[in-house]
Amino acid sequence: MNEIFDEALIAHNRSRAWGKRAEGADFLLELTARELADRLALVERRFDKAAELFGATGVVAKAALATGKIGDLQRIETDAEMLRGTPGSTTRFESVPLDPQSVNLILSPLSLHLTNDTPGMLIQMRRALKPDGLLLAAIPGAGTLAELRDVLLAAETEIYGGASPRVIPFADIRDIGALMQRSGFALPVIDEESFTVRYDHIFALMRDLKAMGMANPLIGRSRRPVSRRFFMRAAELYAERYADPDGRIRATFSIIFVSGWAPHESQQKPLKPGSAKMRLADALDPNRAIPPNMDGKD
Repeated sequence: MNEIFDEALIAHNRSRAWGKRAEGADFLLELTARELADRLALVERRFDKAAELFGATGVVAKAALATGKIGDLQRIETDAEMLRGTPGSTTRFESVPLDPQSVNLILSPLSLHLTNDTPGMLIQMRRALKPDGLLLAAIPGAGTLAELRDVLLAAETEIYGGASPRVIPFADIRDIGALMQRSGFALPVIDEESFTVRYDHIFALMRDLKAMGMANPLIGRSRRPVSRRFFMRAAELYAERYADPDGRIRATFSIIFVSGWAPHESQQKPLKPGSAKMRLADALDPNRAIPPNMDGKD
């Protein structure tokens, strides 16, 4: 496996962000909490045992519990301080320390994009779920921080004649769908929403990213110090390319919301090839007569 993320640095960045807890910097987690709670509320089922994986502030766990759909919930984190006295345990970032078939529900908010072995993580989650158990995840997707990636690349190329990775790669929604199927989840449902957040300048955006624990964790990141000129030029380019008429800049966050079920014999399954009762061409033929009792009327 070709590792691109520094797992120890990810854990350090998250712990540091938690320790400082800048007010308002967890807006993406707050948004994710609302979205996942809304999706959970629509499931007509109660989940006796649930786990939240690497939810940082615990706001997702809190919102999920408020739906009344969950019995017991444990939180799993990289730092005991982040548990804040809530039931849970600590582990390394790329692991799922749950016994096989031990929980009915897993919540994974905004962490899978930082894993070197994402298929392996999904397989661990699926194995931890009881048959017919549910995974709800939120994953930053392609398009996230596209503006920042563009101006940092342009500024570094202009000043230093080359560029190093400064914004992590984000997965495409189609890649996530393929990973869910590859990992053995049944009935996957995947959708994506993009959110535009506005800032006074690039430095406010970068301050928020650091406060989220999203400082650059790439193994291939440049260790070379950059000058003040680099950041000022990046700020100029951002203002030129991505500012609104009022002068504020835009930052895009695309979030992929995922649900998938651990396989169970009771779940709906696709028909076997050749088992259809009529040809698709006949069904689509506008001149085909409608059989009795199939015109939508009694």
